[in-house]
Amino acid sequence: MHDKADRLKSAKVPQQADIVDPSLAHRLPPGQTLTEKFPILHEGPVPEYNLETWSLRVFGEVEEELTFSLADLKAMPQTDTLSDIHCVTRWSKFDTRWEGVKFTDLMKVLKVKPEAKFVMIHADTDYETNLPLEDLLHEDVLLAFHYNGQPLTPKHGFPLRLVVPHLYFWKSAKWVRGIEFMKEDRKGFWESNGFHNTADPFKEQRFSSDEYEMPEGEWEYNEYD
Repeated sequence: MHDKADRLKSAKVPQQADIVDPSLAHRLPPGQTLTEKFPILHEGPVPEYNLETWSLRVFGEVEEELTFSLADLKAMPQTDTLSDIHCVTRWSKFDTRWEGVKFTDLMKVLKVKPEAKFVMIHADTDYETNLPLEDLLHEDVLLAFHYNGQPLTPKHGFPLRLVVPHLYFWKSAKWVRGIEFMKEDRKGFWESNGFHNTADPFKEQRFSSDEYEMPEGEWEYNEYD
């Protein structure tokens, strides 16, 4: 993963502008290409799970550490959302449909301490990404089981992924296994390798330094659905 981070940071962006229907232009962040595809981007092997023993751990700045089974999560209220998503590799996909547990609904069963202001999402395989807690409290942020009416495929994060539509999609970790509440911020994997800590697509917060750029078409070399 470190090699990929270095390659992306050193690549030059081409100057060709995107063409999009003017009625949709306000939904497309700068520097993005609209696609009907769903590119598959990840590093390392796709995890395999025994769903009988799979668990989600919630820990850190909480009154009580909790562990949820998949059945526990699926017994919670389920929500459908329709969201635009934006990847740092310059693709955007409109009107993606997800189903799962709203993060705000999960919060109702947790005893999070008032001093918890940040969250680290822990995922297989050895992946972390950090977010302010307030970003996870948006109404369209989900712990998702389904995409487009079907269970997540293994390459898209089965059995559980985070969906944070208003940030670049590396913040929407696949294969989520842990949620750590923190008093202070701590950088995750990509954030420690030069990616922006906030990741707002409409501000093009791709990297922590202006010396880097993301090449256009990077995602077209990957698999897609």
